[in-house]
Amino acid sequence: MVLLSKSLQRLMLGVVVGVLLGGCQTPPQKPAAPGVAPKAGASKVEVTADKGRLQIDLPDAWGGDVRCGKSGCLVGAVEHEKNTVVVHKLESNRTSRLLSKFSVPYHPDSVVWLEDDLLAAAVEDGSTVDIFRLVDEKLVKIQSVTVWFGPRDVTLIEASAGRYRLLATPYSGNKVAWIDLPDGATGAAKVTQATWCKSPWHPAKVSQLPKMTGGGVVVACLDDRRVVAVPDSNPMAAPTVLATFNAIPRRVAPSPSGRWLYVGLETGSRNARIDMQTGELQWIAASPNGSVSVVALSDDLVLWGEDGRLVMQRLDAQGNVLESGELLASGFSTDLQVIDVDGDGALDAVVLNSAGTKSDVIYGPLWEKALQRPLMKK
Repeated sequence: MVLLSKSLQRLMLGVVVGVLLGGCQTPPQKPAAPGVAPKAGASKVEVTADKGRLQIDLPDAWGGDVRCGKSGCLVGAVEHEKNTVVVHKLESNRTSRLLSKFSVPYHPDSVVWLEDDLLAAAVEDGSTVDIFRLVDEKLVKIQSVTVWFGPRDVTLIEASAGRYRLLATPYSGNKVAWIDLPDGATGAAKVTQATWCKSPWHPAKVSQLPKMTGGGVVVACLDDRRVVAVPDSNPMAAPTVLATFNAIPRRVAPSPSGRWLYVGLETGSRNARIDMQTGELQWIAASPNGSVSVVALSDDLVLWGEDGRLVMQRLDAQGNVLESGELLASGFSTDLQVIDVDGDGALDAVVLNSAGTKSDVIYGPLWEKALQRPLMKK
């Protein structure tokens, strides 16, 4: 990869000295034979003594996606340094089971579910988005779609009647690729490139954009230090800048109503949110080491991912912190998703750790648990 120093700086921020992040700074290793999956009867069950928290054997998980459907709740993810795409099943008794692994070229970065049994993965080497189907609990590769750059993320934008529109965004550079997949993702893909900003990581769909009609796609641009958006009505339009920062914006996430767009900033002791009606920017007090992931549970209740913990805040209308607490996590909380995985009616947090061997499921109720641990300064 190019720009190795930038990659190292991004992923080392907030990590204690001595922890080596699993990233593109390591030399390529020869991948295993394609399609490696567990042998019959070899599925591994993860067990934890703390029934409020499950640790999954999922090393260097740079990205992933949880989907609850006909096969239960499945975690699709990447093992970045092992060059594999994996699927774990989260059981209702708060254990997990490894279903399948599939070897891919050097450094997969993220995955997204398209359907309950259909998965797309961003793979840097080869510059492809690989499409898989889960058949009898085993990953089967359908096709590789070339996007002409090393993708960091692949995002599902639209799915309808076996047709899918995906967005691939780069590890570095300013080119993005819109991917249209017909015929249940088995037909030939149409790929259309566009120029956005420098290093647009982790796009998110939003239901509204400031002073515009309708929704669109927003993204944090690491190297341009800004957040930009394109509307659904014209996704090939030049992106509109929503905000510019002195610190690096790592990830954005809309609140459930669409009113706010939360922005995780890597440094600077503050995060931010953007009013998606007016465009107003509000600052939010944060840890000195910054945040690398974020999800909003309501308009004013937000969860930030950091190194070794999650920080939960309840805000007032001006973005001032009214209450806060924390939840422990196993490592560098690169990816964060909130979903009820055990069916008890309370939202749970799935936390992917990009710099260690374990990822977490933290079972809810999250706010009540966070309040039991007052926020410790780092």
